[in-house]
Amino acid sequence: MPQADAATLHQLFLDARTHNAWQSKEVPDSLLHQLVDTLKMGPTSANCSPARFVFVKSKEAKERLKPFLSEGNRDKTMQAPVCAIVGYDLEFYEQLPNLFPHTDAKSWFVGKPEKIKETAFRNGTLQGAYLILAARLFGLDCGPMSGFDNAGVDNAFFAGTSIRSNFLCNLGYGDPAGVMPRSPRLSFAEMTKIV
Repeated sequence: MPQADAATLHQLFLDARTHNAWQSKEVPDSLLHQLVDTLKMGPTSANCSPARFVFVKSKEAKERLKPFLSEGNRDKTMQAPVCAIVGYDLEFYEQLPNLFPHTDAKSWFVGKPEKIKETAFRNGTLQGAYLILAARLFGLDCGPMSGFDNAGVDNAFFAGTSIRSNFLCNLGYGDPAGVMPRSPRLSFAEMTKIV
């Protein structure tokens, strides 16, 4: 594949920022469909695809989410056009006969709760990162965050299911006035070895 052009690198990484303030501009449902149809093409182990997403858009749904947000995340999430709850399904392996049909991959997980959780969390996190990249490619800004009561969110949005929340990501059109100065990053030598 050809190397990405400079504009794409800047859009995805070099100029992209975490947003904390939002313009009052709707994110259409059709764009959320495009995001999911794009991010699902990113790789996961054995194509397990454990991520599950709830796009919180309505006033009623935001009010359900609000009590579980940390104080520092509450106002910006209520202001954001969309808050994506990025979750992972602990029964993802039930889909493996369809998603990875050339072998009995489901048997790798049945009765192995630690392996199930580790695989679901790791690969669901990957898919959450793909959500951020896809959103940026489609011109949206992102505000990924922790800082919420996972158990409360799970009870409010995933009760009676095998899905657990991982992290939240506000989506929309950011207000540049709310962007903080870019924080430092580790150098290559501080974070990398070539062996």
